[in-house]
Amino acid sequence: MLDDGWPADRIDTASPHSARIYDYILGGKDYYPADREAGDALCREWPALPVHMRANRDFMHRAVRHLAAEAGIRQFLDIGTGIPTSPNLHEIAQEVAPDSRVVYVDNDPIVLTLSQGLLKSSPEGRTAYIEADMRDPAAILTAPALRETLDLSQPIALTVIAIVHFVLDEDDAYGIVRKLLEPLPPGSCLAMSVGTADFAPDEVGRVAEEYAARDMPMRLRTHAEAAEFFTGLDLVAPGLTQVHKWRPDATCEGIRDEDIAMYGAIGRKP
Repeated sequence: MLDDGWPADRIDTASPHSARIYDYILGGKDYYPADREAGDALCREWPALPVHMRANRDFMHRAVRHLAAEAGIRQFLDIGTGIPTSPNLHEIAQEVAPDSRVVYVDNDPIVLTLSQGLLKSSPEGRTAYIEADMRDPAAILTAPALRETLDLSQPIALTVIAIVHFVLDEDDAYGIVRKLLEPLPPGSCLAMSVGTADFAPDEVGRVAEEYAARDMPMRLRTHAEAAEFFTGLDLVAPGLTQVHKWRPDATCEGIRDEDIAMYGAIGRKP
């Protein structure tokens, strides 16, 4: 039994998990030997993987700052939250606007056990956590925590960062995102990063094979396929581009295109 009362046997420590691999590669501490072995194998196939993962996280930071500071968004629904690593989304948003409200969603029990790091809101704002699978949008949208935290009559930013490449075609990633966007009012935004093999096909292809060998199959998408997620939305400049090219700052200096396998964009719901 873990300290928060959740049974430890809910966490499969013998098999690697994508969120824990991400945490390991980024220098975190919430992973198990299986995650370390997988992360090492992935980095052998593509040594740029840590650069790619850091660039994706930095994109999330810039996107959230834009949404809070420039777009005036005060509500966020974050799908596929992953291991809490400070600064978390709510810390970025509440630094700009202390009254920001954030609902985090993930289906990994270890994220739940660590969720206190996601719930330390500013006094003016609020955060909540929902344990749910993004492949079941209805469970997310009807969760009491969502309705108690967010006002669906006011704009909401839906953030789907580095997760849809684990949603296969048979699970209808496009349909999932559309269902999550559907009840959100005009002025709401979608911020996404989408995995691709457009820039380093051999290396990223081998990474995908390593994930699949560990029962984590991936669906990497072309620029056109990534753009389909934003159909009907107004793209914020500079549009859909590699994440290190989306409103770059000092964290993006010196990054090579071939070291990034993720497209990123923000679209606004008219």
